[in-house]
Amino acid sequence: MRNYDCLIVGSGHGGVQAAVALRQHRFSGSIGLVSDDPDLPYERPPLSKDYLSGAKAFERIMIRPPDFWAARNIDLLLGNEVTRLDVRNKRVSCADETAFGYGHLIWSAGGRPRKMTCAGHNLRGIHSVRSRKNVDGIMDELAGIRRVVVIGGGYIGLEAAAVLSKLGKAVVVLEAMNRVLARVAAEPLSRFYEKEHGDHGIDIRLETNVESFVGRDGRLAGVRLTNGETLPADMAIVGIGILPCVEPLIAAGATGSNGVDVDDHCRTSLPEVFAIGDCARVTVGHGLRIESVQNATDQATAVAKTLCGQPTPFGAVPWFWSNQYDLRLQTVGLSSGYDEAIIRGNPAERKFTVVYLRDGAVIALDCVNSTKDYVEGRVLVERRARIGADMLADSSITLKSMMNGCVDAAASAVRGKV
Repeated sequence: MRNYDCLIVGSGHGGVQAAVALRQHRFSGSIGLVSDDPDLPYERPPLSKDYLSGAKAFERIMIRPPDFWAARNIDLLLGNEVTRLDVRNKRVSCADETAFGYGHLIWSAGGRPRKMTCAGHNLRGIHSVRSRKNVDGIMDELAGIRRVVVIGGGYIGLEAAAVLSKLGKAVVVLEAMNRVLARVAAEPLSRFYEKEHGDHGIDIRLETNVESFVGRDGRLAGVRLTNGETLPADMAIVGIGILPCVEPLIAAGATGSNGVDVDDHCRTSLPEVFAIGDCARVTVGHGLRIESVQNATDQATAVAKTLCGQPTPFGAVPWFWSNQYDLRLQTVGLSSGYDEAIIRGNPAERKFTVVYLRDGAVIALDCVNSTKDYVEGRVLVERRARIGADMLADSSITLKSMMNGCVDAAASAVRGKV
């Protein structure tokens, strides 16, 4: 059994950043990076965009070049699925009984795609978008595909729909709620993206649920809806969220619900065990799991600093992005629990910002083709700034001016227009 001073489970952005940050902060012990994914560490966000479209080959989405790991004495233990954690003996065991020992364990296993469970869910032609293997499976079939049904109107589903539409496929998007992006955005942003996808020929079906998949010779031929309609389909993409991969931690006694609970230093309730990224639920502050690259990498850096004798609580403001067609959506902050959403700019011009308030304080921004607002508005979110709604809505007043001592001048400008 190989032993490591620090063993990292998961080769996504969080796991990779943990290994890199440990070396950057002069961690001299041995590091092992174990993952069920057989491929060298790669970026996940491009999978539903540039990689699926063929715009980028796999080599262009690798997080680091192949020779990076050996040069920094980081062992890649790929193709190993960790299934058990023995806290007392400080070791993990894999599905094939391979075992690795650890001094400190950083769990960054992320999540696995939530599956459909209705009749026909195992038919060929039904796919998820989470790994290179998933997307390679989609790409291998595309040449013979004309009609695609995307199940789920979140970011993954909409990004995949946009790419498939550009590739000439007839696409239908099914969303169970009354608007797309309902869990993460205000209604104006949802309606904007519904219109954009409709303008590109995509059929958006809201408040629509799947009853079963219909097959022919073991392959998908249609999607039967609960209203009795059957949509012909050569392929289905299921994008209905993820399930955090934390079963070995919970079985070993870690506390957690919808993930594994961690404190503001990303420590779990197990000794010498940290958790970061999509599978970690921070129990202080917002009390949420956050599924983003930035969150995973910031948490990884905080853990690395702690292990190198520089304990650093994690508290970064989250940010996200999504590319669909020629639209660049950039989000900063968490909009959950907002009680007011202000539109800044004109959605009809395909350049605008949604500012989210809670109890009068700015908590998040969604910026569509508005990079300046995204960059300047970050400080408003960080400081929970209290700015008048009329001022926030006036796109002639920069967000920067609202926090750099020019607020009074900006307010005068607003009054002058009334």
